[in-house]
Amino acid sequence: MSDESFRESRVEQENYFVSMTDMMVGLVFIFIILLMYFALQFQQTRHELTSADETRRQILQQLQTSLKAKGVKVEIDPANGLLHLPEAILFDSAQTEPKPGGRDAIAKLASSLMELIPCYAEGVPPPSNAACKPSDRKIESMFIEGHTDSDPLTPTPEASDNWDLSVKRATNTYRELIRDQPDLARLCSTPPDGKCQPIISVSGYADQRPAVTGNDDAAKAQNRRIDVRLLMVSPSETYRKMQSGPANATSPA
Repeated sequence: MSDESFRESRVEQENYFVSMTDMMVGLVFIFIILLMYFALQFQQTRHELTSADETRRQILQQLQTSLKAKGVKVEIDPANGLLHLPEAILFDSAQTEPKPGGRDAIAKLASSLMELIPCYAEGVPPPSNAACKPSDRKIESMFIEGHTDSDPLTPTPEASDNWDLSVKRATNTYRELIRDQPDLARLCSTPPDGKCQPIISVSGYADQRPAVTGNDDAAKAQNRRIDVRLLMVSPSETYRKMQSGPANATSPA
């Protein structure tokens, strides 16, 4: 090989390595940009989730304070977004219809909900005596949940088993809430498709979700309850992706 051919070959090799180096530097640069983008997205999503959890905690605390002032003692579980109403203040044993004192407690719950929840939902403007200001953090769903203890239920005309009992109690609680405050049924959440969907629904779990473990009378008493569960709207980007899927979910009515 002549000196000239050797130099040309050497130059071609050097140009090749320079091109490869430039390409690798470019790829590393793109990777760093993407990493920074996803880190910022993660930080924003975490902030939105933390903010939503904090808003939910404040809602539950305000509901608890409001109900206490009205003479109704309830427990809250901010981590899981729950407000517990003991069975004893709502229903007689094995009954699906609220007792008179239970109707009174549910009416007070309905009043407290209407004073607060419209600030975190669509469909109904906050009343003049609202205990809050309209918020960007919105409630996606509010479930009225029925729970029983683990003792088998002797079938009655009202309920055939604990599943039946839990669902009917939750449903009747919902009906009492709406009877006392009809506007609660108009509260809704607006997903990206623009159709405002009711936020309040019911569910029954029989004894499948005990509040505490144990089979003594005290544990059973805590497990017999009606829960109000709050679910907040997901962070905006995640929520849009969920709604753009092939099977758009519809909140229960």
